[in-house]
Amino acid sequence: MTDDLIVRVAARGDGVTATGRHAAGAAPGDTLTSEGTVIPGPHHATPPCPHFGTCGGCSLQHLDDVALADFVRERVTGPLLAKGIDVDDVRPVHLSPPRSRRRASLRYTRQKSAVTLGFAGQGSHDLVNIRTCEIMTPRLFDVMTAVRGLIAKWPKPKLAGQVELAEIDQGVDVLITGLEPASLGEHELLSTFAESQGLARLSIDQGYGPETQYEPVPVTVGFGDVAVRFPHASFLQATMDGEAKLAAAAREALSGCRMVADLFCGLGSFAFHLSEPGRKVYAAEAARDPVLALTQAANARQLAVFADHRDLFRNPLQPDMLNRFDGLVLDPPRAGAEAQVAAIARSSLKRLCYVSCNPATFARDARLLCDSGFDLRTIWPVGQFRWSTHVELASLFVRPD
Repeated sequence: MTDDLIVRVAARGDGVTATGRHAAGAAPGDTLTSEGTVIPGPHHATPPCPHFGTCGGCSLQHLDDVALADFVRERVTGPLLAKGIDVDDVRPVHLSPPRSRRRASLRYTRQKSAVTLGFAGQGSHDLVNIRTCEIMTPRLFDVMTAVRGLIAKWPKPKLAGQVELAEIDQGVDVLITGLEPASLGEHELLSTFAESQGLARLSIDQGYGPETQYEPVPVTVGFGDVAVRFPHASFLQATMDGEAKLAAAAREALSGCRMVADLFCGLGSFAFHLSEPGRKVYAAEAARDPVLALTQAANARQLAVFADHRDLFRNPLQPDMLNRFDGLVLDPPRAGAEAQVAAIARSSLKRLCYVSCNPATFARDARLLCDSGFDLRTIWPVGQFRWSTHVELASLFVRPD
């Protein structure tokens, strides 16, 4: 066996040679020797985090930005090519910078005075105790560290649970499971902690849903200049710059459309970015609390954004309703939107911006759209989850007259 050049990075992060050999931790341009040793090449970076290789939060810190952008582009276009779809207009990849992640979901355990708080290890369920992080915003990381101290002080010596963090308009929102305050002193410990850290909100979940312990003012998240009430554990795009890039793509894709639908709208991250004088926006979402928050925000600003509490998996919009719109943004979860896409394919809709966090289900749905007469004109690849194999995209489908 001879030495081989690494030519690409596979979907799970392994470097791959032209002959099909795989090597963990290899970047394009590295050399894989006959003995299996990786000799770094021009795109091999020094991982900035000491947890790299054990923490499952990042798996591509050994790639420089050129190789990382190439990986994101290929993750987006590869599944399309496998479905026989070639896209002429693939925009430059947007990569979120280090320390820009504004939300995080962590696990913790406590045995006596020892607290472990962090992410699952790569390829395992073992918990890695995070002492530094290159992806979270500095403020989010500081709060994570403070939460570790709170758990260490909790009267019960044996604990396990989760911590959900989100950086919103008023600061950091914290939701903790596994803490069960049983006395006035324990409730005061929570409120004192929240006040000392300047939190936007602190909540606990004892198995019956989130219970707010501290919220000095109602918490909101802003989309453009619209502040929307932030229900517990609501979805946010991972980074503010990533949200801005996807929203800009949607605005460009639906430019000139006056009657627009936003399906799987969440809190309205696209609906409010698309809202402008002379345009009406219909927004549909299955979760009740986001719909109520969206409606309240739209009414407060007297915006032409109309929310509908609708399960689009069980009850997708049908062609007769879709035909009323001249543009639509579709942002489903990882499973894609097969039933809704089938209805779009049967409609007379002309313009669709499909936003996806799963290139495989996107390619499946894109094939159905193309078979029904749509052209896939433009792709915007977005790497919000820096150094992760998880990628996102926005796209423009146009049905020619």
